[in-house]
Amino acid sequence: MTDETGLAVGADGRARCFWGGSTPDYVGYHDTEWGQPLRGDDALFERMSLEAFQSGLSWITILRKRPAFRAAFDGFQIDKVAAFSEADATRLMADAGIVRNRMKVDATLHNARVAADLPDGLSALLWSFAPQPRPPRPATRGDVPAITPESIALAKALKKLGFKFVGPTTAYALMQATGMVDDHLAGCWVAPIEA
Repeated sequence: MTDETGLAVGADGRARCFWGGSTPDYVGYHDTEWGQPLRGDDALFERMSLEAFQSGLSWITILRKRPAFRAAFDGFQIDKVAAFSEADATRLMADAGIVRNRMKVDATLHNARVAADLPDGLSALLWSFAPQPRPPRPATRGDVPAITPESIALAKALKKLGFKFVGPTTAYALMQATGMVDDHLAGCWVAPIEA
């Protein structure tokens, strides 16, 4: 049951963000991964790619398929994915373990090639859009934005560089998931971490 702020108290007595306690998969993801600062080009490429695959779907679908995505995309190592061929794209489209959407598959391969050519790397680029100072945690579910000026600017910069499937909403979801912002609700049991 969710309270008026958007917190849900789990069977373990911990107050979590409204979405974070609905399934065991979400509990683990919410408590140990979501909103934790993540750096590294390949790690962020994975998250960017999965956020793009999530577009139009539930995150739980992507989360449950993440091991298959990692296997199919060579651990999201940018250099390896950038070298994928048309035969690899065909193989991916036949892989029932992942989301088989040709536009998203092609975008992931294309984005790896763009990321591989970034002079300072993907991590430096993405983190350059993290708001400074870091905004306080939202008080209620209604205070959690879908987009921000920073996510709009990030999406524009990524598109200008040639990235695909990186609109402002996807960019903000990426920022939330990787700790560029901390959108755990103020009363959530997960302790704030400095970015």
